Amino acid sequence: MVFLCWAKPSLQEQKDCLNKSDGFNYDSKYRGATSKHASSLNELSKDGFLINHARVLVGSGVETYEKGKLALENWRHFGFDWGFVDSKTPIRSGVKFCVCVKEFLPWVMMPLQIVYVNESRSSKKDMASFCFGGGTLQGHLLAGEERFSIEMDEKNQVWYEVLSFSKPAHFLSFIGYPYVQLRQKFFAHQSSNAVVKHVSGS
Repeated sequence: MVFLCWAKPSLQEQKDCLNKSDGFNYDSKYRGATSKHASSLNELSKDGFLINHARVLVGSGVETYEKGKLALENWRHFGFDWGFVDSKTPIRSGVKFCVCVKEFLPWVMMPLQIVYVNESRSSKKDMASFCFGGGTLQGHLLAGEERFSIEMDEKNQVWYEVLSFSKPAHFLSFIGYPYVQLRQKFFAHQSSNAVVKHVSGS
């Protein structure tokens, strides 16, 4: 099953997509794997998963961190002409959401579910992090998981990170996998730019 739409998907069409999508389309033993350090995902490549990782410095200080966190909470990291997520979707474990992407002529709606939400703060070192991971559901062209995170390190530097593992879950993504890989890298780059733009206020 593939969810296609010739015009920009409406809220109702996204809701219908999520209602028709069943459970996760990847093994439960991988569930939550993106909550760990990026290097821990290297083992998944042996199981046929492609690892996609991007990390970019967006600024420094608490104010920048809070802006970055707000960007993720409002789905600003998906703010593109060619792709979006409903900005009112709450960031809570168990919530389903629909990634809408324009591919050539049709739009593709890809269902996911938030697997976890993690936030931590250290008052002693003034460090903080906020992240959430979404897992693919039945009807998604890929099988896997993706994490988005904003982190302020011990030097007060603020980083935005995208980390995912995936493999084809439909014959369309299988035959076009080289293109899919390029699109994933392109998304990570564009998403990073969107967060930087939001944080800088430009």
